[in-house]
Amino acid sequence: MSHKIFIFDTTLRDGEQAPGMHLNVKEKLEIAYQLQKLNVDVIEAGFPISSKSDFNAVKEISGIIKDKSIAALARANFKDIDAAGEALKNAANPVIHTFISSSDIHLKYQLNKTREQVLEIAAESVKRCKKYTDNIEFSAMDATRSDREYLARMFEVAIKNGAKVLNVPDTVGYALPLEYSALIEYLMNNVRGIENTIISVHCHNDLGLAVANSILAINAGARQIECSVNGVGERAGNAAIEEIALILDTRKKDMDFHTDINIKEIAKTSNLVSSLTGYLIAPNKAIVGKNAFSHEAGIHQDGMLKDRSTYEILKPEDIGLSASKLILGKHSGRHAFVKRIEDLGFNLNEAEIEKSFEKFKSLAERKGTINDNDLKAIVQNETIEIKEYFKLNYYHILSGTNVKSTSTVGIEINGKLFEAVHFGDGPIDASFKAIDQITKLSAKLIDYSIEAVSEGKDAIGAVKIVVSNNGIQVLGRGISTDVIEASIKAYINAMNRIVESQET
Repeated sequence: MSHKIFIFDTTLRDGEQAPGMHLNVKEKLEIAYQLQKLNVDVIEAGFPISSKSDFNAVKEISGIIKDKSIAALARANFKDIDAAGEALKNAANPVIHTFISSSDIHLKYQLNKTREQVLEIAAESVKRCKKYTDNIEFSAMDATRSDREYLARMFEVAIKNGAKVLNVPDTVGYALPLEYSALIEYLMNNVRGIENTIISVHCHNDLGLAVANSILAINAGARQIECSVNGVGERAGNAAIEEIALILDTRKKDMDFHTDINIKEIAKTSNLVSSLTGYLIAPNKAIVGKNAFSHEAGIHQDGMLKDRSTYEILKPEDIGLSASKLILGKHSGRHAFVKRIEDLGFNLNEAEIEKSFEKFKSLAERKGTINDNDLKAIVQNETIEIKEYFKLNYYHILSGTNVKSTSTVGIEINGKLFEAVHFGDGPIDASFKAIDQITKLSAKLIDYSIEAVSEGKDAIGAVKIVVSNNGIQVLGRGISTDVIEASIKAYINAMNRIVESQET
């Protein structure tokens, strides 16, 4: 039978302790509503004694959200516990989460107390929590660097005085997965009364092992995982709730565990937390990074077009995303390119495909990612059948505030290269005059316009010009990430149209 793993979300408490992060009460409530939709089991709403804002957030959330357990953090002292109890007084399912250090390092340098003194504090603090609720979680801070026998004694004291959940935090992210799971197994076998409690794990990500440690811990007997959205939290953060949920969902047949998380709300929850906290999500972040369901390599794209299971073990739709993305860039293959232009409504012949694909690869080398607007511009510009009497080979520009603009243009005519250098009123004017000199065509510029086809600093510029020659007006088009190059291409395109009109 599959065992349920309870999800204790600490985004609003440990998550908000991340450097530079601050959420007001309204923002915390908005996240709490979304955590309710995500269907976590416990929402740790804050640390009431730490600030008026935290106190009010816990009070507000616990008064509104009634179908979830709402937890408040408190150090093992009466003042903290009383503040937590007061903040939770309207909660339907209040949880006081109290903690004290258990490692000799913390006892010596932080608490300056003996082991026996700390055990007495732990006992009295758990008793105090019972004044407000029977739902008491006790944490032994820095558990993974504590003496095992002493840690077991501390948990026995907590159980004896009313703790229902025992948290074994890897506070500084020091433990290795097998080491951590062995500690959980030791506690399961050596703490009297532990069978009547839930073992919880709270792992930090200092060595990148928070998720791995949490997963191995449930194999050893833990039944609650404490985590945060996007893994936010102190220093390198916590185990990421989206990773925990998807590991257990994807591998449920192999692991025999499940959560009640509504995974369709994962993308929305991740985006909301990122937006409100200002903590951006790394593109390569598992599950919720923008590249998690994106494919650029030609081999991968070819496989995805044949069957998505070739390169995806998760479905983006399952976590609330619309679909996977085939990112067109310099690594993309012909198959993905053809599929995308067909999706955009173009029906090209083989010659047009080859011409457009060559332009696509050339542009991708300079720009990187090519979007749909870029593709439309490429196809529309490259598939209009105009004979190239004049073909741009190269151009060089000299221009500046105190320099006369000069353009050197090289154009092929019937396989022969011709070059011209000309001054002008700006680099585009100089280029057009150099082209006139080579083509020996007298054209009057009637209209010139440029627009950004796509967004960003590397956007494609599309230039459209209208020129007149002997009473005939023609339209020229050119595209490039460089507006000068786009202008030159548009003018040469117009010159080719002039010659074509003269021959027909």
